[in-house]
Amino acid sequence: MIIQRIAILGAGGLGAAYGSRFLTGPGFETQFIARGERLERLRRDGLIVNGRFINPPLINPADTNAQTADLIIVALKQHHLADALPDLAPFVGDQTIILSVMNGLDSEAIIGARYGSEKTLFAIALGIDALREGNRIDYSTGGKIFFGEARNEVPSAKVLRVKEALGRAGIPNVVPEDMEHVMWRKFMINVGINQASAVLGAPYGIFQTDPGAKAIMKSLMHEAIAVANAEGVALNEADLQGWYDFLNTLSPNGKTSMLQDIEAGRKTEVELFGVKVVELGRKHGIPTPVNQTLSNIIQIRERIYL
Repeated sequence: MIIQRIAILGAGGLGAAYGSRFLTGPGFETQFIARGERLERLRRDGLIVNGRFINPPLINPADTNAQTADLIIVALKQHHLADALPDLAPFVGDQTIILSVMNGLDSEAIIGARYGSEKTLFAIALGIDALREGNRIDYSTGGKIFFGEARNEVPSAKVLRVKEALGRAGIPNVVPEDMEHVMWRKFMINVGINQASAVLGAPYGIFQTDPGAKAIMKSLMHEAIAVANAEGVALNEADLQGWYDFLNTLSPNGKTSMLQDIEAGRKTEVELFGVKVVELGRKHGIPTPVNQTLSNIIQIRERIYL
């Protein structure tokens, strides 16, 4: 059974970018899930993705016409997940697959606890340099979605269904053998580049060229590697080098999601990154002074502008 009916929860950078691909891909019925003020704003303003206006098909979860989806894409900030999670209920059926492209290590477990872990796949979005300003989303590099079960030596039928759908939508994707390692590698990257960019106010280009900025990022990531190893995940210097190689392919003017949040006066996801490293460091008796310092700075900035 091929995937046809798509429901997207979240219309920020990732949700809008991927939603625009499904809207133009062949054989899809795509809707954005929204209620309240967000629903009214999307109805009023629509979305502009890479200069193209989109009047997104919208569905209120309270609508009695809501149908179950073949694939649900969850693209929220972590602090919105708990309140939004009940909105998925009308769209989850026996054959529904849920793909969370959220940051952090915990969203799949949270979603699975409510709707069934058998319906969820692990996923990360890596390399998309989406910039969001109001209803406008621009990106020059689409990156890739890495997704799958925890292990994928032989991809499951569920994974193959999603892979076919992402390919049909023109969304580059990879099914790695060891998805857990990939999830932690993305966590390491976010811990480093997101927090350093937020504190320094620096786009990707600074980290491509400035040794001091790169040293701060590297120190944050080394602490993430230490706690990952203590959790039984074998991150190493090769993972760091792979990130450096990839960083150099990104637009110098691109900005991390955390820097965009700081500049827009929005709540960041610092709890998913530096705060999580500090917590894991305490659990395993591993010092994490760089993450402690930068996460403190980010949280203080949040308290000032929020």
